Amino acid sequence: MNSEDIKHLDLLSIFHYVLGGLTALFSCMPFLHVFMGLAMVSGRFFADNHNPPPPAFMGWIFVIMGAVFIVSGWSIALCMIVVGSKLKRRQNRIFCMVVAGIECIFMPFGTVLGVLTLVVLNKDSVREMFDEASVSLRSPRSLP
Repeated sequence: MNSEDIKHLDLLSIFHYVLGGLTALFSCMPFLHVFMGLAMVSGRFFADNHNPPPPAFMGWIFVIMGAVFIVSGWSIALCMIVVGSKLKRRQNRIFCMVVAGIECIFMPFGTVLGVLTLVVLNKDSVREMFDEASVSLRSPRSLP
């Protein structure tokens, strides 16, 4: 085992926790759209007597799209946090690589973290560490 690879994986794990938390936080921003859509549906958004309120379906579009973005963001944030845990335990290398590839969409921090994660996970010494960890998990335990 290379101590430098261990240090890299531990740092990547921490950075995945941090980016996952930030992603979850920024994924709450579409709540503004959800609340605005609910106000449009209830008729409280435009309290002007001169202009008619927008149709109710416009409010529902705001609500549905906002909810979709919130759930998507939280799902990706959860995946990032799970990858941080998997990197720490040296498990599921392929899952970590898939999420790292998805992270590349989120510029600039996700791109940097995703590329660095892919570079480290493609090293032969890191592959061996993940293989050793998976073999030790699969080995049968001795029964008393």
